Amino acid sequence: MLELKNVSFQVDAEGAEKEIVRDITLTVPERKLIVVTGPNGGGKSTLARLIAGIEKPTGGRIFFGGEDITEKSVTERARMGIAYAFQQPVRFKGIRVVDLIRIAAGKTVTAAEACDYLSSVGLCARDYVDREVNASLSGGELKRIEIATVLARHAKLSVFDEPEAGIDLWSFRNLIDVFRNMRETIADSSILVISHQERILNIADEIIVIKDGRVEKQGTREEIYPSLGADSAEAPACDRLLKTMDLPSREAHDGKPKPGEPQNDAGKCEKAGKTVN
Repeated sequence: MLELKNVSFQVDAEGAEKEIVRDITLTVPERKLIVVTGPNGGGKSTLARLIAGIEKPTGGRIFFGGEDITEKSVTERARMGIAYAFQQPVRFKGIRVVDLIRIAAGKTVTAAEACDYLSSVGLCARDYVDREVNASLSGGELKRIEIATVLARHAKLSVFDEPEAGIDLWSFRNLIDVFRNMRETIADSSILVISHQERILNIADEIIVIKDGRVEKQGTREEIYPSLGADSAEAPACDRLLKTMDLPSREAHDGKPKPGEPQNDAGKCEKAGKTVN
């Protein structure tokens, strides 16, 4: 599906050329969840931006579906089926969640369909579909809304740049469930996640390790994951903390879900989906 051939990216740093990505060659096959990991500053996020078209390589070529897309813009790549989710989702004052989903889909989406997308990421239409995408939303809520817009795109390739960045432990736990569900329902598409979280690595089909701008390792999860080590730089403290914590259930919070937690009130979601315009 996606192929990078000898891709490099350099920037001018105080009059000297600094190479961020160095001669990377890799392939992202169809119907796979690929996780790109490695030390901070290794070039992972730059690689994601090169794939999305936000940055243009200074060397090498990028192919998607057999077509050379190296010179194509972000918009052109999006129309071809490449979706990109930022580390820090953008807030849109004055735009409702349902409107954002419709824009992402590029077609008419009913309120009930928008409800389905939100439910798939653990959010209920009753509470979110008519809200503005503004500062009132938490980091975890924004992340899941952004993922809902990616799902609405029905993209051939979905790229997520460190989706765990800036969210709390509760939201992170739910985020893992979202990616696990995406992996289980994947069909004629691929998912590329930039992450160093152990629980995300655990659901990968293949893992690519980027270090100093180069591909250091690449292979199946069974081949690569054991060599990373639970206490390595690729397994941060918050991930190890999750293993030791016995997080309380939602019902422990006065019988109410924690803000941003999935809700199982399907009847009310359905009713909300019918009433939102």
